[in-house]
Amino acid sequence: MIGLVPQELPVETFETVWNTASFSRGLFGKPPNPAHVEKVLRSLSLWDKKDSPIIGLSGGMKRRVLIAKALAHEPELLFLDEPTAGVDVELRQAMWNVVRELRESGVTVILTTHYIEEAEQMADRVGVINHGEIIIVKETASLMRELGKKQLFLMLNEPLAEIPASLSGYGLELQDDGNELIYTYDSQRERTGITTLLGELGKAGIAFHDLDTSQSSLEEIFVDLVKKER
Repeated sequence: MIGLVPQELPVETFETVWNTASFSRGLFGKPPNPAHVEKVLRSLSLWDKKDSPIIGLSGGMKRRVLIAKALAHEPELLFLDEPTAGVDVELRQAMWNVVRELRESGVTVILTTHYIEEAEQMADRVGVINHGEIIIVKETASLMRELGKKQLFLMLNEPLAEIPASLSGYGLELQDDGNELIYTYDSQRERTGITTLLGELGKAGIAFHDLDTSQSSLEEIFVDLVKKER
């Protein structure tokens, strides 16, 4: 039931890609199934390398072989230990396409990664580990909603030396030598306060020529969580 993709590269370097994947399937007591092995190799862009000895493959290709080994016996639970460490962007995207297909087919995937943007894109649930201790486990969307923040950036026509007292209740911040005003708000609330803020800015004679919004990334949430634990 379990497939494992380790961080190391424990493969027979002089064996071919096809034989490696097929042998791994046999180790788990599964009967030969060339069609399934072919499907796995094609999904990982390894088909044209199926007869190549592993010793001649690049590091990224060898990591694909590890995934092929783990998928050869059709596991229901797949552990991925930093599978994209040290691989190029194209390969990383190809791997995640495979993981998405596995998840959609009903395979449970447990992933460890230092590429937090990958966890944000791929994971239904996220756990954060700090110094060997799990400090939070939540559904990704819930985590982003509860611990993330959204900010409005206003590029001012004229720099401000300080925030007027009439705007003190909005928790505004100045940056870029007073040329940019930042408003942090809860996007899940019925009222964000943006409309009222813009009205107050007009009353205070503060004009802006551009605006932008930003949502916290999972990486920013991760950094905040770890800092709180120190």
